[in-house]
Amino acid sequence: MERLLPWFTLAGVRGIGANLFKRLLTTFGSPEAVLAAGVDSLCAKGKISLPLARAIVAQKPPQGVRAELAAAQAAGVRIVTYTDADYPALLRQIPDPPPLLYVMGTLGASARRSIAMVGARSATEYGLTTARDLASHLALRGITVVSGLALGIDTAAHLGALDVEGRTVAVLGSGLGRIYPADNRRLARRIAVSGAVISELPMRAGPDAHHFPRRNRIISGMSLGTVVVEASRRSGALITARMAADQNREVFAVPGSVGSLKSAGTHLLIRQGAKLVERVEDILEEFPAAVLAAGGEPETPVALPAKGPAATISDEGRLVLAALDAYPVHIDVLARKLQLPSGALAGILLELELAGVIIQWPGKRFARKP
Repeated sequence: MERLLPWFTLAGVRGIGANLFKRLLTTFGSPEAVLAAGVDSLCAKGKISLPLARAIVAQKPPQGVRAELAAAQAAGVRIVTYTDADYPALLRQIPDPPPLLYVMGTLGASARRSIAMVGARSATEYGLTTARDLASHLALRGITVVSGLALGIDTAAHLGALDVEGRTVAVLGSGLGRIYPADNRRLARRIAVSGAVISELPMRAGPDAHHFPRRNRIISGMSLGTVVVEASRRSGALITARMAADQNREVFAVPGSVGSLKSAGTHLLIRQGAKLVERVEDILEEFPAAVLAAGGEPETPVALPAKGPAATISDEGRLVLAALDAYPVHIDVLARKLQLPSGALAGILLELELAGVIIQWPGKRFARKP
């Protein structure tokens, strides 16, 4: 706990943002060294103004910092500093990395092979299915899927990685003591088991509007590239894509229907040079050295891991499963296609869902699990 006090102290100086914090850390080597430097040294070596140098020298640990550290510890949250080994290596490279990250779960070395996936909150079934499928296939290649825990595409991306027991990281626009949105608190706990839920904000910070653009730079900054799946022209996902481009990271976009307003933003990105994504290989082929060698052989077809319950599926269940694909279909349409009574079909679909091979979408629609 004591080792973190200089970090909170320096970060608490008015006028020191993430950019300047990184520059001072690079110049002096540690927050302790910055705080111990005299005014003259700070001005000469740190190239900062005299009033700011005086403020640094006079700064004391912020009020309540020990209570904040105790709250994090009580919640099972670790605080990772910019110089710690498990701080995301890619995030260190951006101009304004957060000096501190609150972490629930584990980041680990695998976070070096991360792809971000973002998009609309009010997504279509096409967008949700596509995001979940792409995330599953990325996770199967050893890629960590990074997103923002929002409803819609973010949730689908996290679930896609979890479907195949892969790793995913959720970056919040609130503190870890106030998981937002509340509907995804259970999902956050699932993510933390094998991945991580992270934030740069204090434990009890709320989901204020100005937090989210700052959050987005972390999503793109800790990732090799950002995939946008469904976004209107005014979607916050486009902010993440712009930040990825500014950070010299790859930007990908999934096309949608020509007239869909929910895909107008992704179509704009494609016109501006984002790579069009139709399958997971469209993403992976951009990183032959950094990702493919670490995450799997590109020539090998992607295969979902076998699940024990699938072996016990009835003959009727196999017949229904063969009629489904990745795109959700209404139970009535499926009943007409298979010439089965809706009541009997509902029982078979429940069997398949319990076996873990299909997903039920809103509106009594069903699809194969990616």
